Amino acid sequence: MEYIRRIISNKILEAFPFYSVIIITGPRQSGKTTLCRNLFPDYKYFNLENPSTRDIINHDPSKFIFDDKDGMVIDEVQYLPVLLSYIQVCVDENPEKKFILTGSSDFALMESITQSLAGRAALFTLLPFSFKEVNNYVKDNGIDKIMLNGFYPGVIVKKTPVEIFYSNYVSTYIERDVRKIKNIENLDLFRLFIKILASRASCEFNASSISAEIGVSATTIRKWLGLLKASYIAFSLYPYYTNVGKRLSKTPKIYFYDTGLLCYMLDIHNESQLQNHPLRGAIFENLVLTQFIKEKFNKKENWELYFYRENKGREIDVVKSEGLHLDLYEIKSSKTFNKDFTKNLNQVKNLLGDKVSSTTLIYDGESFLPDIINVRDI
Repeated sequence: MEYIRRIISNKILEAFPFYSVIIITGPRQSGKTTLCRNLFPDYKYFNLENPSTRDIINHDPSKFIFDDKDGMVIDEVQYLPVLLSYIQVCVDENPEKKFILTGSSDFALMESITQSLAGRAALFTLLPFSFKEVNNYVKDNGIDKIMLNGFYPGVIVKKTPVEIFYSNYVSTYIERDVRKIKNIENLDLFRLFIKILASRASCEFNASSISAEIGVSATTIRKWLGLLKASYIAFSLYPYYTNVGKRLSKTPKIYFYDTGLLCYMLDIHNESQLQNHPLRGAIFENLVLTQFIKEKFNKKENWELYFYRENKGREIDVVKSEGLHLDLYEIKSSKTFNKDFTKNLNQVKNLLGDKVSSTTLIYDGESFLPDIINVRDI
């Protein structure tokens, strides 16, 4: 199977000489194993999803960690968190020894890392492919097919049919992963929650509204959202305010990390359905946001993303904040440029003044860099 080099590889190799432990998190099936085995082909490989492997290692974890003379890749390390304490002792005694760890649950892994490997590990997040990584594979596809397929390697490289891939992905996630991360008694309601959340992607999150629709408490809804975030299914975008405290106290928007999974949860099964779907614009906005997030993670950049909304209704889809500088982005799913698309950009730029470094329209038409660009050129 062909290997597509991941952009994040550069940052991992850059950090490698300075850290004894490299930790790569990210959603299931995003390519963590393939990445590790290609970057570190000479290291022994262990997959802790395999119960037999776990049993053998757990019988004598100290021997497993300390007897290895070179380095090792340990996949899905959250299944055996006790190993992190042994790794801590090992690298403290022998800083030259290397461990490459992966995990598909940020919730389970990060707590153990904070306790055991703080300051000893470089942490990376690998998401499904970005446009820049697979442009040659999707350049002949229309944007609807791209959104429908999503960016998981199983679809892009293995060419697994979309329905088969996402059906198995959801079943595996809900029926196995969720049970291990958190005890949810009614998995059917949890699946319904994901579908309702999908119908509100690119919109502000209202726990009370979803609570009334499903019949569980708003507190439960918030916990379930936290679970989706921890397992890299969904993420939040908070509103921009000049007062930092206000940014965190207002209602966030919710997005899915992959539009293929989003379309599947919306019961969109082909391009024709997507072209005429009332949520097509929201799915396109979701696509754009994921490209920003992938760029941030792949290059380990420090900027933050927000959205801007006034009580009067004026809105900017993306505010990119880096230091004292702001870049504003408006997102339109149209293929045809309309001068009204930039109206809000210009008004908010005048309002925020010198803080704004640039304004950009992102749409599905021809790029006129740097102010008007196609989604593939982010």
